[in-house]
Amino acid sequence: MLHERFSQQWRRLLRRSSRGLQKPCVRCPSPGVARSRRKLKQSSKQLRALLIGAPQDVRQRLLKENTSDCVTGCSRLRSLGSTPLLQTPTATLVLLAKRWLALEDEIKTLDAMLNSLTTQYAPRLRGRFGVGPQTAAVLVAVAGDNPERLKSEASLAALRGVSPLQASSGKTVRHRLNRGGDRSANNALWTIAMVRMRSDPRTRAYVDRRTKEGLSKKEIHRCLKRDLGREVYPPILEDLAASAQHS
Repeated sequence: MLHERFSQQWRRLLRRSSRGLQKPCVRCPSPGVARSRRKLKQSSKQLRALLIGAPQDVRQRLLKENTSDCVTGCSRLRSLGSTPLLQTPTATLVLLAKRWLALEDEIKTLDAMLNSLTTQYAPRLRGRFGVGPQTAAVLVAVAGDNPERLKSEASLAALRGVSPLQASSGKTVRHRLNRGGDRSANNALWTIAMVRMRSDPRTRAYVDRRTKEGLSKKEIHRCLKRDLGREVYPPILEDLAASAQHS
């Protein structure tokens, strides 16, 4: 199946880094890069925590405001002293710095590969405001994994967990967030919504209007994700159809 073939290509890439360092932001998007980014942040926190507890002269020499500068200095470290109390943190700092650099290189490589794949096979989806390589890869992969849910926009919305659920009571008519569905696709739509809320004038105007109407931030996010689900449905089908013609 066409959907399965392209889904497998992206899923294979998204899982590649998980074998050694773990998956691209599938949870925000694509497991490998996302988990690698979390591990990157974890490594930098461990590095800084170790430097904060180091002797003052070591802290002044290696602890920098910029994480990249801090990592570069630690990776070039040879020795902090001849005593065991200084030799052990030296080795730990070097290992953490090299791990950070390796993760950064892996993330750059995976980002480039995802960018190339999504630009080639999902150009219409990538053309939408706020849709990046990671979010596009997740949305197409989820659609390809579930071709039976492509029959209608509402069915795909339910799969992504953006279909509204009734939460009305008495004379109060309202809906609540859907906690079901594929959470990676839901997170991809959430990421696009956040980008638009920061950078898209129309979305910012919509948020202001809905806020004045009394909606909470969660309710506005729910509405935005539902609208985004409608917006990205046609380009996903068009990209899959175009890919089928060229395959």
